[in-house]
Amino acid sequence: MLLLRVGDFAKCLSRRCLFEKYAVRASFADCCQLCVSRRNGALRRVSETPLWLQRRNVTFVIPKTEDGKKRVLEQSQLLDVLEARIHQLQSDVVLDVQHAKVQFVKAPSSGRGCLSDMGPIRNPSKKTIPKSAPAFCSSKPSRWMQRLSEENIRKLNQQQLLIEKLRKKMEKKVQAKKLNQSLKKVPCEDGQKKRVTNESKELKNSLNQQHSEGTVSEDILLNIQCYLECCVFAGKIERAYRFLLVQHRNVTRRKHLNTDIYNIMMKVWAKRGSLSQIGRMFIMLEELGLKPNAGSYCAVLECMGRNPDCTPEIVTRCLNQMKKNDVSVDDVFSQCVFRQDEGDMVLKAVRIVQPDYQPNCQPHSLNKNEYSSPLVKDFYAQKGDYKYPKLDLTQKELQKRFKRQLSIEQACTITIESVETSKPVTENIVKMRGHLANHLAMWHKILLQALRESRKNLVHNTDIRFSVYPYLCLLEDEEYVDIMIQTIAKMPLSGGTLMYLAAELGQKIYSKYAVKQKLQNHIMDKLANIYNDYTELLAKDTKVYNDLPRERWCKLEMENFAGPTLQAGETNWPYIVTVELGTFLVNIMVKNLKINCDILNPSHSRKLIPILYHMYTFRSTRQIGFIKPHPILSHIQQEAMQTTLTFDSNVMPMLCPPVPWCSVKFGAYLLTPTKLMRAMEGATQHEKLLEKSQNLHPVLDSLNQLGNCAWKINKPVLDIIISIFNDRGCENLDIPPPLSEAPKVTYSFDPTHTVAEKVRFRQDMIEAKKKTSEMHSMRMDALYKLSIANHLRDEIFWFPHNMDFRGRTYPCPPYLNHLGSDVTRAILLFAEGKPLGPKGLDWLKIHLVNLTGLKKNSSLQGRLEYASTIMEDILDSADNPLNGGKWWMNADEPWQALACCMEIANAVRSPDPTQFISHFPVHQDGSCNGLQHYAALGRDVIGATSVNLMPCELPQDVYSGVAQQVEELRAIDAQKNVTVAKVLEGFINRKVVKQTVMTVVYGVTRHGGRLQIAKRLKETDEFPKDHVWNASNYLVRLVFSGLKEMFTGTREIQDWLTASARLISKSGHTVQWMTPLGLPIIQPYHQPRNQVLKSALQHINININYDIKEMPDTVKQKNAFPPNFIHSLDSTHMMLTSLHCYSADLTFVSVHDCFWTHALTVDTMNKICREQFVALHSQPILQELSDFLLNQYCSSPPIKGMKKMEAEYQKLKQLLARVPQTGQFVCSCLAPKHLVAPKLEYCLKEPNYSVLFFCFFYWIEEDLYVLKFSLRLARMIGMLLNWVLEQSCIFYPEQNELLLVIAYCLYSHPIVCSRMSSCLCCPDMVFCLLIQTGKAIEFG
Repeated sequence: MLLLRVGDFAKCLSRRCLFEKYAVRASFADCCQLCVSRRNGALRRVSETPLWLQRRNVTFVIPKTEDGKKRVLEQSQLLDVLEARIHQLQSDVVLDVQHAKVQFVKAPSSGRGCLSDMGPIRNPSKKTIPKSAPAFCSSKPSRWMQRLSEENIRKLNQQQLLIEKLRKKMEKKVQAKKLNQSLKKVPCEDGQKKRVTNESKELKNSLNQQHSEGTVSEDILLNIQCYLECCVFAGKIERAYRFLLVQHRNVTRRKHLNTDIYNIMMKVWAKRGSLSQIGRMFIMLEELGLKPNAGSYCAVLECMGRNPDCTPEIVTRCLNQMKKNDVSVDDVFSQCVFRQDEGDMVLKAVRIVQPDYQPNCQPHSLNKNEYSSPLVKDFYAQKGDYKYPKLDLTQKELQKRFKRQLSIEQACTITIESVETSKPVTENIVKMRGHLANHLAMWHKILLQALRESRKNLVHNTDIRFSVYPYLCLLEDEEYVDIMIQTIAKMPLSGGTLMYLAAELGQKIYSKYAVKQKLQNHIMDKLANIYNDYTELLAKDTKVYNDLPRERWCKLEMENFAGPTLQAGETNWPYIVTVELGTFLVNIMVKNLKINCDILNPSHSRKLIPILYHMYTFRSTRQIGFIKPHPILSHIQQEAMQTTLTFDSNVMPMLCPPVPWCSVKFGAYLLTPTKLMRAMEGATQHEKLLEKSQNLHPVLDSLNQLGNCAWKINKPVLDIIISIFNDRGCENLDIPPPLSEAPKVTYSFDPTHTVAEKVRFRQDMIEAKKKTSEMHSMRMDALYKLSIANHLRDEIFWFPHNMDFRGRTYPCPPYLNHLGSDVTRAILLFAEGKPLGPKGLDWLKIHLVNLTGLKKNSSLQGRLEYASTIMEDILDSADNPLNGGKWWMNADEPWQALACCMEIANAVRSPDPTQFISHFPVHQDGSCNGLQHYAALGRDVIGATSVNLMPCELPQDVYSGVAQQVEELRAIDAQKNVTVAKVLEGFINRKVVKQTVMTVVYGVTRHGGRLQIAKRLKETDEFPKDHVWNASNYLVRLVFSGLKEMFTGTREIQDWLTASARLISKSGHTVQWMTPLGLPIIQPYHQPRNQVLKSALQHINININYDIKEMPDTVKQKNAFPPNFIHSLDSTHMMLTSLHCYSADLTFVSVHDCFWTHALTVDTMNKICREQFVALHSQPILQELSDFLLNQYCSSPPIKGMKKMEAEYQKLKQLLARVPQTGQFVCSCLAPKHLVAPKLEYCLKEPNYSVLFFCFFYWIEEDLYVLKFSLRLARMIGMLLNWVLEQSCIFYPEQNELLLVIAYCLYSHPIVCSRMSSCLCCPDMVFCLLIQTGKAIEFG
C-alpha cells in the first residue's frame, strides 16, 4: 500500500507539471511580449514555491473506495490548483477586480509586489490603463475566474440543500407513518415508530451539529484574528500573510474565515500603497463567496488616498461598486475603526471626486427620541430643565489630573510605599532585603536570557498551527520579565493553580499590549484635546451645560473627527490564548529560577534549588496542576517586608474623572481596556447582545453618574487602622494579625503514639497550615487596601464603574472601593462637602444608631432619642478611640461607627451645626430588597407590610418577624415534648434566621438554608454542638413554612419563573430577557465541556461551562432565573434613582440596594427612591416578561409530525402565557412623611382605601388559620386602622360601606379582636369607625 501511495504521489506531480505546462502555453497565445515576459517571471517564481505550499494540492493520492467521491475530490483538487495558479500569474499585472469593479494600478516596475519584499513600495507609474482596457491580459484567466465563481456558487448551493433534503426525508417518513396508522398495519407499527424516532434524532443531531460548527468557527475565527493582529503589530507581515494563505488554502479551515480576516491584511497593504496586493485579497474573498464590507472598501480608499497619482476615474469606479454592494461612504466613516491617519487618507481619496464631502457619521449615542422605555422618556425629554452637579475643582486642576492619570496608564504599573515601612527596621530585615534585591536582579537577567532563547526556538515553527511566537513579540523583553517578577512577588505562601497563574500572566500581557496599541495609533493628542474640552462640563469655574457626560463627549468627538478613532475596540484574546501564553512563561520561570539552598543557614555545600515547584493536587475529585514557592523564598519575602508595592494601573482609583461610557467598547479608564459587562473568562454572548442593543443610553448614563462621584480619604480613621495593623492586628475589629500570630504545630515522630494520636497530630497540622494560609491572604489583602489608601491620603480620586451580566454595578478598582468591608467604607469620604442643614445632624445620629445594630424596630424619633442618651459615649469614642470607653467597638460596623462618632463630634462642637460642612456619606439601606420586589410584583399585602411597603407607625423587620413566628411554633412543639424544640429554647433569634430569609428569595434550597442555620448555631458557643444537625433541619423547615405563609404571591412568582426556565432550557435555549430599561440579559450556564491545552509543563484540562454550542445546564438555568431576574429589577431601580438624583444636583452612590448621599439630601433621595420604585412597579413587568419570552422561544413552531417536540412546545407556550395572578395591593406612591421608616422603605401615599380594606377583609375570611399562629397580622391591621383615624380622612360613600364591612368582620372573629386589643389606640375601634362614617348600626 505504501508503494502504491508513492506511485500515486509521483503521478500527481507529473500531472501537475503537465497541467501547468499546457496552461501556460495556452495563456501565452493571446498575450503581448510584455505579458509573456511578466508571466515567465511569475512561472520562475512558481517553480521556487516550497513544497509545503503545494502539499495540500496532492491530497488525492489517498485511495477512495467510492468512485463518485473520488471524482468530486479530484475536481476540487483541480480547482485548487487553478486557484493557486491564477494567484501566481496575477502577481504584477494591472487588475480590474470583477467582484468589486475597482481598477488597480500595477506595482512598481521592479516587479517586487511579493511578500518577500518588506521594504516600502515606490509610487506607481503615472500611466494608467484606460477604462476600456480588459481585466486581464489574456482571455483564458477570465474564463477560469468565471468557472471558479460558478463552481463556488454550486458548492454553496449543495451545502444549503443538505438540510432541506433531511427535512423532506423526515416529512416523507412521517407521512408514511400516518398512512400506516390509518391502514392499521399493526405488525409494521413498532418498526415504523422506531424508524421515525431515529430519523427525528438524526435531523436534530444534524441541526445541532451545524449549530455547533458555527460556534466552533467563531472560536477559530477569533483565534485567527488575534494571531494576525499580533503578527501585524509586531511587524511580522510575512508570517501573517503566509498564515492567512495556509488558512485560505486549507479546505477545512477556510470555511471559518470571514471578510474581516482579510481586511486585516488589506490594511497592511493599504499603508504600503499596494493596490495589487489588495486586489489579491478581493480575489480570495470571491473564491470563498464572501462580499467585501465597509472595512474592505476603507482599505481600498485609504490606499488610493496614499497614492498621489490616483485618478478620479479609479475612485469613481470604487464608489460606484460600493453603491452596488449597498455600502456608502458614510458607512465607511461610521462603521470602521481608524488608526493613525487612515481616516484622513480615506477622506482625501473621496474628495478627489467629491471636493466638498463632509462625513455624516453622527454616533448612535447622540440619537434622540429613541427612548422606548416609559420610565426614562420624561427624564430625557425634560433634561434641558435640570441642573447637573459640578465638581469642586477648577478646569486647570482637572487638566493637571488628567496628565497624571495618563502617565500612570502609559506606564501600565505604579509603585507605591507599603504601610509596613513605618515598622522599625531590624538587622534581620536589612539582611533579608539585601538577599531579595540581589536575587531579583539575578533572576531578571536569567529570565531575560531564557525568554530570548525560548522565543528563538519558536521562530521556525510551522505556520499551520497556532503558535505563541507572535504574542512574545508584542512587548519589550524587559516588560515580559517584569511581569514575571511581579507574579513571583505576589504569589501566596501556599502557591496557586497553574491555570490561574497562567491566565493572570496572559491577561497582564494583553493589557500592556492594548495600551501600546493605542499609543502606536497616535491617539494621545486627540484624547488630550477632547478631555481638556470635556472638563468644561465638570469644572466649577466654567459655564453650565445641559448635556449629560455621554452626550458632551460624543459631541466633542464629532468636532475632533480627524485622526484616529478613540473607540478602537481592541479584540479580546480568547481565554485559551491567555492561558497558553501564561503557561509558556510559567514554564520558563519554573525551569530557570533557582536559589542557594544554604542562603539562610550558610554551609560548605552550596546547591542551587528551584524557587518554584510544579506539582499536582486535588480539588474535589479533579487533579490539577499547582505552582508552589519554595519555603526559603516565602521566608525571605515575609522577613524582608518590602517597602514598596507594585500594582497594575487598572486596579488603582483614577486621579481624574473617568471617560464616560459612550458605547459598549469605550469608557472608564483612559487607555486601559475595560469591559462594560463583566462575564466569565471566554464568554462572548453578553458582548454580542450588547452590541445588538438599540438603546443603552440610560444604563450608560447611570454608570457615568456613579463614576463621576469624587472621593477622598478619612485620614484620622486611616491612621488609627494603620497603627493597629502594624501592631498585632485585631480580629474582632476585622484587622488581620501578622503571620507571627499564626498557630504553630510541630509534628514529632514518636513510636509510642497510637494511630489515633498520629491522625490527630496530622489533622492539627493541616488545620494550622490552612489557618496560616488564610491569615496570609487576609493580611495581604488588608496591606494592599491600606497601602493604596495611604498613597491617596492627600488626593481626590474616582471609581470608574461597570456591571455584571444582570446589570448590577460595581467599581472597577478591586481593592479600595465603597463596596468593600467595614474598614474600607470607614476610610472613604465624599470629596465634596455640603452643610448639614436643619436635619443633617439628626440623620447623622440616626445613621450611627443604624450602624450599631440596635433599635431596629424603633421609629426615627425613637432612634434619635436613643442617640441623644448616648452622646457621652459618642464624644468619648471620637476623642479617645483606643484609650477611652471604646463604646464604638461593640457596634455591628465598628469602624464606620467610629467615623460617624468623629463627624458628629465635629458637628456638635462647631459654632453652627447647620452650617457645618460634612463630607460623610449617610446610608439608606433596603428592607430585604429581594422580598420587596417580589411583594410589589405579586401585589402581596402581607409581604409588602413585612418589608415596609405599607404605611406603618414603626418600621417592620421581616427577620425578627420570622424569628418570632418560628419561636411560637417551637414553643408549641416543646409543649409536645419534641426534643429538638426543647434544645433550641433561647437560641432562636434574628441572627439565626436572617441569612436564610434573605437568600430564600434568591433561590436558596432547603439544603443550603440548613447549612446557613447550622453555621450560625456553630458560632453560638453555648449551643450544644451535637444537636446542630437536627436543630438546623428542624429550623429550616419552620423558616420555609413561615415564609410560604407570609409571602404567598412571592412563592407563586418564583415557581413560575423556575418552571419557565426549566422548559426553556430543556428546549435547547438559554434563558434571556430584557430589563425595563432595555438592558439585554442572558444566563451563561451551559453543560460543561473539557478542552485540553498541551504545554511543556502539563496538559491543562480547561473546564468550559459557557460554550453556547453546548446544551444549557437545566439545573443552573432554572435555579438562577428567579434571583437573577430580581437582581435585574434591583439594578433597574438603582439606575433610575441615580439618574433622577443626578438631575436633582445630588451626590449619589450605591452598594446595590444601599444608597449613599450627604446628610443634607437624605430626604430628597428617599423621595426620589420611592417614586422610582413605584414608577418601576407600575409597569406590567410580569406581562412584559411573558410577552418577551413567548416571542423569543415560541415564535416558530417545531416541525410537523414530531409529537414529542410539539407537546413540549405547547406546554412551554401555555406556561409562559400563564402569568401568575397578583393580589390587590396598589403600589401607587409614597406614604405620609411622618411614617417614613429609618431604612429605605417604600410605602404608599394617597392609598386607595376601598381596595386596601377589601384586601384585609379577604385575608381575615380566607387566611384565618394564619392568625392562630402569628400575632403579626393582627398588629398590622391595628396599626393600619390607627393610621386611618389619625389622618381624619374623607371617605366616599362606597368606602363607608366597606368600613362597616371591615368593622363587622373584626367583631365576627374573636381571635382577631382579642389579638388586636393591645394594638388599638382606642378601646373600641369599631365604634370609632362607625362614628367617623356617620352611621350607627347595631350588630346582632
